[in-house]
Parts: sequence; C-alpha cells; structure tokens
Amino acid sequence: MPNAKVLSEKQAIVAELTQRIKGASSGIFVDYKGITVAQDSELRGELRKNDVEYSVIKNTLCRRAIDELGLSEMDPILNGTTSLATSKGDPIAPFRVITDFAKKMGEDKFNVKAGFMDGKVLSLSEMSEISALPSLDALYAKVLGTMLAPISSLAIVIGQILEQKGGSLETAAVAE
Repeated sequence: MPNAKVLSEKQAIVAELTQRIKGASSGIFVDYKGITVAQDSELRGELRKNDVEYSVIKNTLCRRAIDELGLSEMDPILNGTTSLATSKGDPIAPFRVITDFAKKMGEDKFNVKAGFMDGKVLSLSEMSEISALPSLDALYAKVLGTMLAPISSLAIVIGQILEQKGGSLETAAVAE
C-alpha cells in the first residue's frame, strides 16, 4: 500500500492533468527521446512564444487523466518518454510548432505520438493537415481583410469620382 502522502500527491497531479487537458483547446503528445538540452530549450522557447504549455509527463498518471476524460483510445501511446504540449488559446499552435520541430529533428529523435482537439482524438494525418494551417491571428487577419476589401474599394472609387468632378478629398472634408 503506497504512503498516503504520496498517494494524495499523485491524485493531485492526475486532477491537475485532467483539468489541463479538459481546459485545452488542443494538445499533442510527443516522444522526445534523443534531443539535447539546447534543443529542448529552443523548443520550449518557441512554445512559450505561442502560449503553449509544455511538460514531461508520467505515463501512468496521464493514462488515469485521459481515461477520466473519455480519451482512452490514446492509452496505447502512453509508453516510453512522453511530453505534452497544450494550448488554451490558438488550437493550431501546438501542432504547428511541434510538427515543425519534429521535421527539423527527425522522427528517430522527436516523434509525434497522438493529439486531440476539442475533446476528439486526432489521427496523424489530421494533425499534419492542422499543422499546415496558418496561426489563428493570421486567419483573423485574412477574414478581416476580406471583409474590409469591398469598403476600401468603394472609398477609392468615390475618391476617384470626386477627383474627376474637380474636387479633392481635403476640400470635401473641409466643406462638411
């Protein structure tokens, strides 16, 4: 029988992991064996820039957490060295950063095991497709640009009509 203090510490870790995974918009599990401390520091820095939480996890404690959340289909990947990257904000960020790093390092050193988004387990091909998407901010910028294009075009056309009639935007603004 384990010590009551140790048991309560493990239960706290499982509860924290459960809340982290439950509160995350997305997450990715990685086998990180073979990377150097410098490479790990570089990865952590890039993840921090993208507001992604990254940590090494114990497989047995994580298994309890994901089973509690109904993600037990990921149980088989929880062996060997495992780390977890999660994001509460941009759901694409962990996939993009980890996939780029995995390509740079090679699959023998840094291997993507599994991922999830909005409580659904993703296949490796789905994760690859998601990692190719631009960041959430870039997507917002594209949508905003698309929405502003017709308004900008209208303003340009009105300005050109005004100039053809012999006026200018400055004099029109002063006249009002």
